[in-house]
Amino acid sequence: MTGPLVVLVGPMGVGKSTVGLLLAEHLGVGFRDTDEDIVAAEGRSIAEIFVDEGEAAFRAVEKRAVRTALAEHDGVLALGGGAVLDADTRALLAGARVVYLSMDVEEAVRRTGLGAARPLLAVNPRKQWRELMEARRHLYEQIAVAVVPTDGRTPEEVTQEVLNAVELKEA
Repeated sequence: MTGPLVVLVGPMGVGKSTVGLLLAEHLGVGFRDTDEDIVAAEGRSIAEIFVDEGEAAFRAVEKRAVRTALAEHDGVLALGGGAVLDADTRALLAGARVVYLSMDVEEAVRRTGLGAARPLLAVNPRKQWRELMEARRHLYEQIAVAVVPTDGRTPEEVTQEVLNAVELKEA
């Protein structure tokens, strides 16, 4: 298989970067995060891109970043929470070892505070998070070979569960 060994998807704050780094270390491969790629390429934060240019412009940049990372990276790859909204991106993920890291709204509040650094959650964060998840959950599930709940688990526990899930899918 070409492309990333494992691709992590899920909502903002679920721990894709933290788990991705642990997973990459365990597997002896590199880790890449498309959100970090975007910040490096654009020279500004994702929140600034949203404010300055809007969500549509950000999604176009994100789509290019994901396409590039899928073509170039062979380790563990974490995608931004909304990357799955793009049909072309979902098509590119077909056949990949995609693991959806899930959490409920209470866990999201505990982890992120659903604060101002999250541009899509600026007003009434709990309600907006729930609406985002209603729009995205089926997309995460559609492309994933496994779903790993993260609620109440340490990053190490989630990492082990991802390893187990991927090994089961390879068997």
